[in-house]
Amino acid sequence: MKILFPILAFIGGIAVAIQGQINGGLGKKAGVLEAAFISFGIGTLALFFTVIFFGKGNLFIVTTVPKWQLIGGLLGAIYVIVAVFSVPKIGVAPTLAAVIAGQIIMGIIIDHFGLFGGTRIPIDMKKIVAMVLLFISIYLFNQK
Repeated sequence: MKILFPILAFIGGIAVAIQGQINGGLGKKAGVLEAAFISFGIGTLALFFTVIFFGKGNLFIVTTVPKWQLIGGLLGAIYVIVAVFSVPKIGVAPTLAAVIAGQIIMGIIIDHFGLFGGTRIPIDMKKIVAMVLLFISIYLFNQK
């Protein structure tokens, strides 16, 4: 069971890479914001039908949760717009390297301070070295 979640995350990463290239191509034809809108529209429809057929939760909880917990969709939109704009300019791998670096660095900050209700996991030297290596990888990915 311990291997299930890393495998699922890996599959999610594959989906994000494919999504980046597809949305980048769509952005060239439709426009950056339009491509992001189309992508979110189709994703919304997919989630709508998934919720109808498989959902077991309560969508009306949206009225009672802290309002800051509702910005996830906005953050997702920012990511899609950035990816649609960046992939055609620098490619999928450099875009994803930068995205992953941003995710890991922000994840380290969130963990270190226990932000957004998370468990506090202090930063250590291994994480600092990993961040430095991430920046080196981004630099190497963007060398011509």
